[in-house]
Formats: sequence, C-alpha cells, structure tokens
Amino acid sequence: MPERLKSVLVGVTGGIAAYKSAELIRLLVKSAIDVQVVMTDAAKQFITPMTLQALSGKAVLSDLWDEHPVNGKANRMAHIELTRCADLILIAPASADFIAKLAHGLCNDLLSTLCVARNSESCPLLVAPAMNREMWENPATQRNLAQLVKDGVVILGPAAGDQACGEVGMGRMLEAPELAAAVHAQLAPKFLSGKRVLVTAGPTYEAIDPVRGITNRSSGKMGYAIAQAAIDAGADVTLISGPTSLQAPAKAKIVNVQTAEEMYHAVFSMIEKADYFFSVAAVADYTPKTVSNQKLKKSVADLSVDFVATRDILAQVARLPKPPICIGFAAETQDVIEFAEKKRQAKGIPFIVANLAQEAMGADDNEVAILDASGAHPVPRGPKSAVARALVAFVADRISGPTRLKSISRSG
Repeated sequence: MPERLKSVLVGVTGGIAAYKSAELIRLLVKSAIDVQVVMTDAAKQFITPMTLQALSGKAVLSDLWDEHPVNGKANRMAHIELTRCADLILIAPASADFIAKLAHGLCNDLLSTLCVARNSESCPLLVAPAMNREMWENPATQRNLAQLVKDGVVILGPAAGDQACGEVGMGRMLEAPELAAAVHAQLAPKFLSGKRVLVTAGPTYEAIDPVRGITNRSSGKMGYAIAQAAIDAGADVTLISGPTSLQAPAKAKIVNVQTAEEMYHAVFSMIEKADYFFSVAAVADYTPKTVSNQKLKKSVADLSVDFVATRDILAQVARLPKPPICIGFAAETQDVIEFAEKKRQAKGIPFIVANLAQEAMGADDNEVAILDASGAHPVPRGPKSAVARALVAFVADRISGPTRLKSISRSG
C-alpha cells in the first residue's frame, strides 16, 4: 500500500539561512519525497552544491544553459522539464532579491525562470523568506510580498528572533521541521476536510507516591504523527497526550493529561463531536489502588503495591450509541496479527493497527499491519510520519470509498 512518490523542487537562494536547507532536504527525503535542488549562484557562497547533492541523491542544478539531460531530455529546456514533473516548488531561503524577481516576473537564472515557467494550477509555489529585519520591513519588500500573495504564492514565515547579523527581529527563516510540515500539508489530499478527529497519544503515568510511578516506553511519536497526518488531510484535530517531550502539531488542539483516568475523562468530554477516534495512546491497564501522599521510605525489604484495572477507553467509546469511526492500536511482542485481530473483535472496532512493540516503541520508524473485516493490510517499514499518512489515507478510503462501513458511520 505504498504512497505515490511525490516530487518537490527545492530552490536555494543566497542567504545565511541556506544552512537550514540541508536539514529540510534531509527531512523531505526521509519522508519518501523525491527532491530536486536548484541553487542560485549566490546560494553557493553559503553552502556547497555537493552537500545538497549528497542529501538529495541528485545532482544540484543551477545553470540555465546546462545541456545535461533533465527527465531524459537534453534540449536546454530544464526550466520547462523541471516544473512539469514537480508537485511543488519551495524556495528556502528566499532572499529579498529573489522575492523581488518573483514579484516582477524576472527570469535571469534557472531558478527564477522555472518559477515563471511553472503551471501554477498543478505546481504550487511556496516561499520561505529569510533576511535582515530592516530588509523585511522595507516597503518595497512588503509590496513584493503582497503581490506574490495576490498571485497565489504561499508565504511561509518568517519568524522573529536572533539574526546572523547580530540584530533581533522579523526575518528568520522558519525551521526545517516547520517547512517540511508545510510541504506535507500542501501535498496531502484533503480527504478529511470538514471532519473532526480525536487522537490519543503517548503513555500514561500512574503515581505510587509523589516521586514514584508506573509508566511505559511509549514516546508518543506515532500518535503525534497521526495527528499531523490528519491535519494535513484537512481535519480539525484534537490531540489528547500523555507525558511526552514532543512538540505538538501547530494546528492541533492539545490536551495534556497524566493518568489513565484523566485521559478517560478528556476523551469522553470530547468524543460526541468526533467523526474519527484514533486510540494510539499506550494507556496503563492497571493503576495503584491507593496513592501515598508522602514518599514511601525504604524501610522494608519488599514493597507490596495493590493494583486495580483502569477503564478500557476504546472499548467504551466503541459501545456508544453513535460511536465515531474507531481505530485502535495493538502493540504486541509475539503473534502480532493473531492477538491484534482478537483485540479488534473483542473491542468491537472496525480497524486496529498491529505492530511489534519492541521494534516500535520509542523508534522513529515503524512497520504495521492494518486489520479490518477483510483481513490484514501491511504497511512497509518507514518513518512514522509516512506510516501515519498511509494509515489515515487507508481508513478514509475504506470509509468514504465503495466499501463504506455504514454501520459504524455517524451519517450511515
């Protein structure tokens, strides 16, 4: 069930922020995007083409008159051929000079020429400005930016902060993860447009006393990736998160919880408005029967703690009179598919995502199988962001496609 490989043309212009382009390209390639880099001559003063070639896996282009073949064609039409196969163009960093070129349609190098030659309907142009604060605030720059917005160009940033020149203010290019997220959002089909998605993520923490507790190895990365994938697909997303060190997706409504009981109440305070419920959190199955108000001293050789079962959030959501579309997760250590299918049927949910716990928890990548009534559907190992997009697309297709599960749909 692999995604179609998307192609992004990354344009790099002259500016100290060009060093961030290296990390941006690495992130895009890691998330299974085909990247072609085009540099201006000024950009080469800040970062070498060899660096970006090594990261993208492709020769970096810069010469408008280069006769090397592009897409198998050696006809000196690189500015045409490059845009015909690109799903998106991102200029990062975009200097004040290059923004002025774009605003006035000037074409005197490969990058500026291909931007003008692109089909604006099939190849969106994203621009990430980076410049000194005075250059950013200059009336000419602001006029040029206003013209680009009017022309349908997407402006990403900039941000405020410390600048390489020693000054502080607006003009810093957005960080690489922010730009990568913007690319994915732009490329993603909006098959969840208008839908409300509730996601739980991370571990829970069950206190024994004020300094000790029980938790698990869940990092929250898979749940956060699903939240971002749902946002990219056009959904209104609420993320209920146990304790993690992750940065929540910018457009998600975030609710932070600690315990299984807190997560239960957070879910049921919002579940009636949800169209989809991705139950990704590794919620504790048991919690201490009593919690000491004071730190338990090491006064005995053995400490005994009584536990009680927590409430099964997903199963109770699935039993609601009008439940949302429920997607559960099963992190197993053996017989993954067999145990996951038993869990899917026991909880009465249409989908469950099975993975090997020891290979998934805390890792940046994952390999899963999506189980539904028709069987198991493998998703090959890849970054959790890519797996999340495949999962969201699969579920949306099953619900809205020809195999629509009317019995579990709110509108069915």
